Amino acid sequence: MLSLTDLLRRIEAGTLTREGAIRRSQEAIAERDGPLGAIVCSDPTPAIPTRGPLSGIAVGIKDIIDTADLPTRMGSPIYAGWRPRADAAIVARLKALGAVPLAKTATTAFAGLDPAPTANPHAAGHTPGGSSSGSAAAVAAGMLPLALGTQTGGSVIRPAAFCGVCAIKPSFRLLPMVGIKTFSWALDTLGLFGAGVADIAHGLSVIADRPEIDRPGGDRGAPRIGLCLQDFAGEADGDAVAALVRAARAAERAGATIVDLTLPEPFAAAWAVHGLIQDVEARQALAWEYAAHRHLLPDVLGRQLDRAQALRVADYDDARRTARRARRRLKDVFGEFDAILTLSAVGRAPASDTTGDARFNRLWTLMGVPCVSLPVPGDGLPLAVQVVARFGDDGGALAVARMIEATLRA
Repeated sequence: MLSLTDLLRRIEAGTLTREGAIRRSQEAIAERDGPLGAIVCSDPTPAIPTRGPLSGIAVGIKDIIDTADLPTRMGSPIYAGWRPRADAAIVARLKALGAVPLAKTATTAFAGLDPAPTANPHAAGHTPGGSSSGSAAAVAAGMLPLALGTQTGGSVIRPAAFCGVCAIKPSFRLLPMVGIKTFSWALDTLGLFGAGVADIAHGLSVIADRPEIDRPGGDRGAPRIGLCLQDFAGEADGDAVAALVRAARAAERAGATIVDLTLPEPFAAAWAVHGLIQDVEARQALAWEYAAHRHLLPDVLGRQLDRAQALRVADYDDARRTARRARRRLKDVFGEFDAILTLSAVGRAPASDTTGDARFNRLWTLMGVPCVSLPVPGDGLPLAVQVVARFGDDGGALAVARMIEATLRA
């Protein structure tokens, strides 16, 4: 994989030019993307800034994010050939930092649950996850050092887990959503994919203009971590649970205190209403596409919106209140713990006729808290764990993930 931090060090040392760094991504895309289908389109002659903290870094942009220099197709024939007149706020920010938005990465249609054509880089017959499938696969295949995704249920954390890369879903609205196709305005969150924790930590700190995000965890003392299986979400595969235990033991070896954590009932109730909140908002966000182009919507999304037409606003209001009660209780949980260690996915990547199951991601998206997906080394298709921290403590989630990563690699 291409490491963002390694590329920046080499550019700073003068052993790699900015043009050379971008050319590495262009050559890798040309060589590897054919069987993967992670890239929708790319800029053949990109402008490469000579200044900025991310100068020389090629970035993949999920294809629901507006780009003035490249089409934005939303993974749907409804938007075939559509060219926005302006960049999304996050793309404008990347350009201001010197980064090169080199490629649009494949997404499921409107970031829904219908599988995209992208293959898992580790096994062609398995899903790379959804809906940020192209971004995760492109980083895993060494084509891009940094890529953007979005998460409404589990669309950053789950693809990262299936593809064996690191990713962060930051605190809700830490990064701007202006210029990104909405699915659910109460849930949609921008995220980052990278080769390692240091890459996503540095990328997020620079993009968000918050240097405190990118710092080692040693100055925080020994963290107290809650080990949480989220029993209300159903069972995970045995190998996923084994990976979680391995990560917990690694955290202990690094000095952390691990305590079993069972979340109280308000969290089960919140988990159960995630889909209602999502679908009521999707019904409104995709109202034009549904009314004018229902026949062009893919099967799963089309039926999801069909069912959403009958949902009641009163039930939506109750669901939002349920979510708020759980958020208040979460403050108490994080009064006892610095972080929560839990599952990223049910197990290894399933077959490519599905994008996988977001059951272990939905609660944390609804809570708006930062989540980091960290691969756990092993045989076979990738496995990963998820580090969750209190709202606004993105640096804390990354510091705990970095500590576990270093111990697992030792």
